[in-house]
Amino acid sequence: MSSVARKICFVTGSRADFGLLVWPMRAIRETPGLTLQLVATGMHLAPEFGYTFAAILNEGFEVDERVETLLSSDTGAGVAKSVGLGVIGFADAFTRLGPDLVVVLGDRFEMFAAAQAAMFMRLPMAHLFGGDVTEGAVDESIRHAISKMAHLHFTSNPGSTRRLIQLGEHPSRIHTIGSVGIDAIKHLALMDRDGIGRAVGMPLGERNALITFHPVTVEAGRSVAELEELFAALAALDPTFRFVFTLANADAEGRALNARIEAFAAGRPNTIAVASLGQLRYLSLMSQVDLVIGNSSSGLLEAPSFGVPTVDIGDRQKGRERAASVFPAAAERNAIAAAISAALQRDRQATVNPYGDGESSRRFADIIAGIPDFTQLLAKGFHDLPASGARP
Repeated sequence: MSSVARKICFVTGSRADFGLLVWPMRAIRETPGLTLQLVATGMHLAPEFGYTFAAILNEGFEVDERVETLLSSDTGAGVAKSVGLGVIGFADAFTRLGPDLVVVLGDRFEMFAAAQAAMFMRLPMAHLFGGDVTEGAVDESIRHAISKMAHLHFTSNPGSTRRLIQLGEHPSRIHTIGSVGIDAIKHLALMDRDGIGRAVGMPLGERNALITFHPVTVEAGRSVAELEELFAALAALDPTFRFVFTLANADAEGRALNARIEAFAAGRPNTIAVASLGQLRYLSLMSQVDLVIGNSSSGLLEAPSFGVPTVDIGDRQKGRERAASVFPAAAERNAIAAAISAALQRDRQATVNPYGDGESSRRFADIIAGIPDFTQLLAKGFHDLPASGARP
């Protein structure tokens, strides 16, 4: 193995993926023989989404490259053009950085752009969270497409591993490590109830909910209507209930959702909307609230580790593994209200989280460090499943 430290290049485009990548990046940085590179893109560089670039620096990371991708557009065409800009920008960034391995996470369009550039440049690529299922979002197609471009896979659960094998990925290249998001819960010193209330700008009350509602990207025009149904369900709750919204991401219709969320919050003293809480504040708040509500994956991946119940609205996360603390609800006010009632009755209790034990990042770094030559990963075939049944 070479004595020269090998460059592991992470791509981050939003507060959500950065929060998940913090601990894997730290694990890589602490591993002998590996050096960390970081490219920031997407919402990190946009003031309207909280300019979360500053959060990267506050966590003690250096940003090696910035790739601007976002257009001032809220349409599918705008997102498609952003992917094109991203491919160009990542091609330039990777040329300058010369990474030995590129790491992408999940299913956002910024990751899709980075994966395309890496693929054409013949750069070995590792993909976190391939094989997951989210039938209610275009992310589903993006995630599977990235998996086919990647050479190494780190999955959050055995079901995702099985699906990657169905996609033709060789089992030897797939590692089931759990969700790296749980690592933060295990290792972070979270803020207490009074501290997180001060940090978000509204003291917590007798009942509290953390709410994140992202666009439903598989069908144009649905997102706003579903958000209005959520508003109707929230308005019917006891007025002493306090709501903290985190704003939607930069997918198509995201800006339209955020305008309505901010308008809803502005007229209610028990509601606040925050562009980005950052990992510490977000998890600290999650640890204190009575409910997590919306359609974000964090309600399924992280919330069960706190025992806090989640009301998962609509189809955006349909198909994911679910803990017993997750209550699905159709995107209709009565169904949402019924799920909220059921979740409050369950209250907090010990919950088995199907996504891991909080040691995923160390597993991730050890596996990468143990690969003697990343370039050997580039020769990739299609792994056929054994034939079943009689031939026609």
